[in-house]
Amino acid sequence: MAVAFDPEQEAGVAPARELRVYEAHAARQPVKSYLRETWRRRELALELSRAKVRAEHLDTAIGQLWLVLNPLLLAGVYFVLVDIMRRGAHPPGFFAHLVAGIFAYHLLSDSMRSGVRSIVNGNQLILNARFPRALLPLASAVTAVRRFAPMAAVYVPLHVLAGRPVGPELLWVLPLLALLIVMATGATLLVAALQVYFRDIKEVLPYALRVVMFTAPVLFLPNEAAETKYAFVLDANPLGQLLTAWSDVLYRGQAPELHSLMVASAWAVAALVAGIWAFVSREHEFAARL
Repeated sequence: MAVAFDPEQEAGVAPARELRVYEAHAARQPVKSYLRETWRRRELALELSRAKVRAEHLDTAIGQLWLVLNPLLLAGVYFVLVDIMRRGAHPPGFFAHLVAGIFAYHLLSDSMRSGVRSIVNGNQLILNARFPRALLPLASAVTAVRRFAPMAAVYVPLHVLAGRPVGPELLWVLPLLALLIVMATGATLLVAALQVYFRDIKEVLPYALRVVMFTAPVLFLPNEAAETKYAFVLDANPLGQLLTAWSDVLYRGQAPELHSLMVASAWAVAALVAGIWAFVSREHEFAARL
């Protein structure tokens, strides 16, 4: 609170009176308490996700069919292009590898593309209600996981038909999927916070995501990149070693290498830490910038 004096009082026109001016103050909340409050209000993110699923008709059979057909058609186009470049000499089961990589990429891509606009588009809710703003981009991450579920169901018969190995090594998919969700959550928080300050992020993001996909082992096998001078790209790309491990498990039927797990874990944790820090440290300014 600030104390000021009426200018008419100083001129002797009006009787003496004191004016009290109340100034808004937004304090930065400690990270620990912020995360605790976000977890306590997690139902809001789940309900926002359910509402978006219903709005996009993803809870219907036709909606889920189109959800799966879109990346499948994309995989088919890429398969033809890659097969042409290889003069028809693609490895056995390569289409299954391609589909698995595109499905994994779509989880990250869907979360970030939807979440980047979550704070700016939710300005009315932010200005009229008090809640942890991180719930808005988190709802996008939850929706991306919901969209991934039918893709995973479609991949299972494709994996079998392609003759890919089936064994206990496939259980490695679960921790790798967890790392992918952690990475998607952190990256979504980060781009949602940046979008408040730089409104062109949503325009640049699709191109950046395409670069990530084209330099990750989706259109090629990890060993093909490892045998070239561009092997470092697998470490530099956030999805590089994660999808390398993904391919080791699903395509080759073996446990991922320690190097792939360490690099993928480092990228996932770094994305989560960067996303939480960027969001929590700047959330108190969001309302003034919307």
